[in-house]
Amino acid sequence: MDVIVLGGGLMGSAATYFLSRRGLRVTLIERNRVGSGATVASFGNIRRSGRYLPQLPLANRSLELWAKAAEMLGRDVEFRATGHLRLVFSKKGLADMRSFAQDARPWGLDLDELTPAEIRARFPGLGPTAIGASYSPKDGSGNPRLIAPAFADAARRLGADIIEEANVSAIRKTSSGFEVDTSKGSYGTQYLLNAAGVWGAAIAKQFGEPVPITARGPQMGVTEPLPHRIIPVVGVWGHDHGGGYLRQVERGNIVFGGGAERTDVSIDTGHAFADPARLPGQLRSLLPILPALANVSVIRTWSGCEGYVEDGLPVMGASSTMPGLFHAFGFSGHGFQLGPGVGDVMAEIIHTGRSDVPLHDFRPGRFRAVKQTLTESAD
Repeated sequence: MDVIVLGGGLMGSAATYFLSRRGLRVTLIERNRVGSGATVASFGNIRRSGRYLPQLPLANRSLELWAKAAEMLGRDVEFRATGHLRLVFSKKGLADMRSFAQDARPWGLDLDELTPAEIRARFPGLGPTAIGASYSPKDGSGNPRLIAPAFADAARRLGADIIEEANVSAIRKTSSGFEVDTSKGSYGTQYLLNAAGVWGAAIAKQFGEPVPITARGPQMGVTEPLPHRIIPVVGVWGHDHGGGYLRQVERGNIVFGGGAERTDVSIDTGHAFADPARLPGQLRSLLPILPALANVSVIRTWSGCEGYVEDGLPVMGASSTMPGLFHAFGFSGHGFQLGPGVGDVMAEIIHTGRSDVPLHDFRPGRFRAVKQTLTESAD
């Protein structure tokens, strides 16, 4: 085996596909079912606005792949380039928006600034009290329940082995690479890609790369169907009204998130639950975005186990301590848009040893260096 990928979320399944497309022999090992973890808990937002600026090259590459997903994977994963609208309700939000728009332009992202009159004309019913907005026409949304299985199935057609419901009990370095013991047998490989989400930190720690990470669960919900009138994905700048966001699917339901604190999740079980006590406040935070929600029934809420790294940035790239080991985890609630790009870039790095996409700020050894500096200072 050339590569074992640990973790069947969007990052792991996409990497398995792109590695297989490069002709490598790949086995994907997932502790539950493909796409059942943080990916399925996602809102489905495919947005570049508001991102950490050095992450934009990766986001731009990923957006190109989202646009090709249906053709590439042989099925509709409901990617829709509906545009991404971010409303502004405060002077701070307006300053944040304009500063980001200016700084993001050299990174390949152009945002349109809209006046209140333009918002009302183009997007009636949204943000009636907003003092401005940004609009990114090429962004949009995708279906979190479809994308990881689609990548895994496409990888399987290319010859990859997809092993689900397999608990990993041990990982050992060998003379030829790595050996992974699971509840469904042992597997040897030359290269190992750690895409295990919040559990990826334990794997990194085993090989001398500590990553401060916590497990949190987002508060997500969906309403009854309404007449389909909302085209773009909608969010806010400056964390106005708690940073809520929403989109309307083609069936008419409003999917929403934000506006509520994330819940704590036990890494041992990975089970995340939406807190019903937080729902009323969450809905109130969304009313300035879409006042029509005041008279709509919520039909389902959910959550999922996401890994939040201390500095808010993912861990991505080759291990700094172990040749043949690679990491792609800890996307801190903003990885859905990045998923195809992450898979493509990691496959490129594993296969060729390099990529033109800048990953320095996401390097796996960055916390190891901080820990070492603190220890030296104490001495």
